[in-house]
Amino acid sequence: MGKTNLANLERANFGSKLGVILATAGSAVGLGNVWRFPYMTGENGGAVFIMIYVVCVLLLGIPCMISEFIIGRHGRANTARAYSKLSEGRAWTLIGFMGVLTGFLITGYYAVVAGWCMQYIWASLLGYMQGSPEFFRQYFVELSTDPIRPVLWTVIILVVTYLVIEHGVRDGIERASKMMMPTLFILLLVIVGAACMLPNAEKGIEFLFKPDFSKINSDVFLAALGQSFYSLSIAMGCLCTYASYFSKDTNLTQSAIQIGVIDCLVAILAGLMIFPAAFSVGVNPDSGPSLIFITLPNVFAQAFASMPVLGYVISLLFFILLTLAALTSLISLHEVSTAFFHEEFVMTRKKAAILVTVCTSITGAICSLSLGDFDGLSFFGKTLFDWFDFITGQIFLPIVGFLTCIFLGWFVPHKVVRDQFTNWGELPGKFFHFYLFLIKYVCPLAILFIFLHQLNLLN
Repeated sequence: MGKTNLANLERANFGSKLGVILATAGSAVGLGNVWRFPYMTGENGGAVFIMIYVVCVLLLGIPCMISEFIIGRHGRANTARAYSKLSEGRAWTLIGFMGVLTGFLITGYYAVVAGWCMQYIWASLLGYMQGSPEFFRQYFVELSTDPIRPVLWTVIILVVTYLVIEHGVRDGIERASKMMMPTLFILLLVIVGAACMLPNAEKGIEFLFKPDFSKINSDVFLAALGQSFYSLSIAMGCLCTYASYFSKDTNLTQSAIQIGVIDCLVAILAGLMIFPAAFSVGVNPDSGPSLIFITLPNVFAQAFASMPVLGYVISLLFFILLTLAALTSLISLHEVSTAFFHEEFVMTRKKAAILVTVCTSITGAICSLSLGDFDGLSFFGKTLFDWFDFITGQIFLPIVGFLTCIFLGWFVPHKVVRDQFTNWGELPGKFFHFYLFLIKYVCPLAILFIFLHQLNLLN
C-alpha cells in the first residue's frame, strides 16, 4: 500500500491551461488528421463528409473524450489503475488494461509509419523526391520492404520520443507540445497558402466546401463516425493518461471542446493543403493509404514543376509536418505504457521509458520486417503490420470505447461523474444530463455501428 501511495504522490500536473490543451491536442492531432482525413474526404464526397464529421465530433467524439477525462482525473493514475479505482476491483478493470495494451501495440506499428515520414524528409533534403508517378510508387515499395532503413528510422523516432518522455510531464511532454504544436500549425498554413495559389486551386477548395447532398448515404455517415472516433485518440489510453495529470481546476468540458475544435481545424487545413494541389494537376486524392507516400509527392512535383525550388521546399515542409504530427501522437501513446510500468511495477520513470522504448522498437521492427520477404511474419494473407492495424483499429478501439461508455453511463455512480463534470460544483452542470444521455445511449450505439460496419456485418 505504501508503494501505491508513493506512486500517487509523485504524479505531476501540467503546468498551465495552454499546456493541457496543446499536449492533449497533440495526442489527438496525428496522421489520422493529416493523412487519413483527406483521403477519407476524397473517397466520401468531399464537403458532405466534412459536415457529417464535424457533427460526429460534437455528438460522439467530445462526450467520449470527456468520459476518458473523468476516469483519468478521478483515478489520478495510469489508465489500468484509473479504471480499477472506479470499478472497485470488478471485471471493468479489464477495460483499462485493454486500453494500455491497445496503446502499446499501436505505438509499435505507428512508429514504422512515422519512420517512413523521416526517411522522406531525408530523401527530400537530398533532392530525391522528383520523378514520374511510377518512380514514387516504386520508391515507396522499395522503402517499405527494405529490411534495414525502415527499422532504423523506427528506432530513431522512438528514441526521440523517449527523450521527451524521460523528462517527465512538465519538462518533457508539455514543453515539447508547446514547441511542436505551434510549429505544426505554421507549417500547415505555409503549405496551405502555397497550394491555394496554384492554377485551378479553386476546384479543390470548392470540392472541400461546396456540399453535394446527393453523396450522402449510410457508408459516408459511418465513415465519418469512424473517423471522428479515431482522429481524437479515443480508447487508446492517451486521453485517460493525460487527464490524470490535469489539475482539479481544469474544465473538462471546455478542454474537450477546444481540442475537438483544434482537431477539426487541423483536418480541414490538411484538406486545404492537399485538395487544391491535387485538383491543380488533375488528381483526385482518394487513393487511400498510399496518398501521402505515393500520390502526394507526385502531386507536389507536378504542381510546382515550373518552380522547382518552391516544390522542393513544399515537399520538405510537408514531410516535416507529417513527422511532427506523428511524433505528438507517439509521445502520448508512449506515455500510456510508461505510466503503467512506472506505477504498477514501481520503477523509475526513466527505467519505465527505456523498457517501453526497447519493447516497442522490437515490435515496430518485426512489423516493418513483415512487409518484406520474411517467411513466418504473415498469417492468413495479412502481414503482422496489417494484423496490428486490424486488431487495434477495428477490434480493440471500438470495444474499449463501447465498454467505457457503458461503464461510465450505467455503472459508475452519477454523483462521481457529476463531481468531475462540474469540478465538484464549481462549474455549472446544465449540460450534464445531455452528456449523460449521449454516453448512455447515443455513443454506445454509434460505436457499435462503427464496429459492425468495419467488419462488414451491416451489408
